[in-house]
This record gives sequence, structure tokens and C-alpha cells, in this order.
Amino acid sequence: MPAGLVQTFRGFAYNNAWANHRLLTACAGLGAAEFAAARTGFFPSLQATLNHIYIIDLFYIDALEGGWLGPKAWANEVPYPAVDALKRAQRAMDQRLIDHCDALTPERLDDVVRINRDTTVQTERRDRLLMHLFQHQIHHRGQAHAMLSETAVKPPQLDEFFAAGEAPLRAHEFAELGWTESTIWGG
Repeated sequence: MPAGLVQTFRGFAYNNAWANHRLLTACAGLGAAEFAAARTGFFPSLQATLNHIYIIDLFYIDALEGGWLGPKAWANEVPYPAVDALKRAQRAMDQRLIDHCDALTPERLDDVVRINRDTTVQTERRDRLLMHLFQHQIHHRGQAHAMLSETAVKPPQLDEFFAAGEAPLRAHEFAELGWTESTIWGG
């Protein structure tokens, strides 16, 4: 298993996917109207906030993979109005990020990634872009978590990061995702 920063980025990618899974699983307990209902946040609903997370993943993961999608990623602000479709799309996107991080090497962390901003090309070191992406997703999941607390659905705990002693508590969710602890940590 890779050590150091490569393993750290892998861990963040898996934790990101787990948090998205937990949050979208909870949102599946809402009706369509409740999912789309106006709420206080940077984006005006759970639906809009969680679709924004997906869209920004699409934008940056495409760039990390060497793609040139750019601003076309947000041509549709709500590509997945229903929770079940969004959950499937987000899971596939999360897997792309995991695959990207699984292929990292210490040298690749220093690579420069080109990001199509339509009228300009942003360049960012891969490690810095990954940190930005993870921080962005944490920020907006926190907002969605707060919005969910305004409903009858209990928000899932999202502030965990794979504490070894809590592995049995997440085993069921890991099984749903097709993972084990050794998938992430080796051994």
C-alpha cells in the first residue's frame, strides 16, 4: 500500500465517497418535493446543493484525468433532479476520483493540471487541486447536512475519518459500496 501523501489522498477520496453515500442515502428518505424544497444555504435546496457537488466533481475530475470539458460541466445546474439518479451518478463520479487517487505516485502529485476555464486555462499542481476539490465538497456537504436537519430525516454523521476502532460501525455501508477496510488501508 502506498505510504505518505499518496495514501492520504487515497483516504480522502474514499472518505469523500463514503460521506456522499451516507448523505444521499439519508436524502433518499425524503419525498421529491422535500428534496427540492427551498432551504437556507449557498444553493437554495438539497437538490441544488447536491447537484452542485456532482457538477464540480465532474468539472475537476475531468481536468485531473486530462479532459477538456470545462464550463460545459455546469450547463445544466440540476442534471439529476431525483435522489436515486443523483446517487448513482455521484457514486460513479466518486469511483472516478478513487481510481485517480489509486493511480497517484509521489511524482504525479507534483504534476501540473490544466483546467479549461473557457476564456483562460488555469494551471494547478495536482496535489493542490485535489485538496481544493476535497475542501469544496466538505463545505457543501456541511450545508446539505444542515438543510437535512430541517427535515424529519436524521442527518448522518459526516465528521468521521475511518477511525480504526469504529470499523464495525461502517462495515454495512462499506459492504454496500463493495469495500472492506483493506480496500483502503491494505493489509
